[in-house]
Amino acid sequence: MKISPLDIQQQQFKGKMLGGLDPEDVDAFLQTVAAEMENLIRENNELKEQQARHNREMADMAEKEKDLRETMLAAQRISEDMKVNARKEAELLVSEAELKAGRIVADAERQLGELKVRIEEVRRQKIQFEMGFKALLDSFSRQISADEPA
Repeated sequence: MKISPLDIQQQQFKGKMLGGLDPEDVDAFLQTVAAEMENLIRENNELKEQQARHNREMADMAEKEKDLRETMLAAQRISEDMKVNARKEAELLVSEAELKAGRIVADAERQLGELKVRIEEVRRQKIQFEMGFKALLDSFSRQISADEPA
């Protein structure tokens, strides 16, 4: 039986002789009040324990949320760092490729210059050979003409 404060206030005890109260009624009521108070205290303690447990769970959740936020921020920073490093590495690779291409072009231009010099040398030698051969032919022709009876 649940007892409310109003029940306690309105409780009437049967009178005994000479205007006294019936001790059995008083004892029974006190037993009921004591049992109800015991239940209330137990329920109150259980609710306090439950609240404390929920508070601990909330604190744990808040700590996990904080850790998760920090982890996400760290991951974001790492991601940004990786992007920056990738950009730098790409720029370095492009720079190296440009330098290598420049060296290749310079080498090709140098080889072209050497080839042009060789071609000019071969042309000069050809002209010399042709002139020498023509001079030899002219010489042979004069000799043949001189050896021929006129």
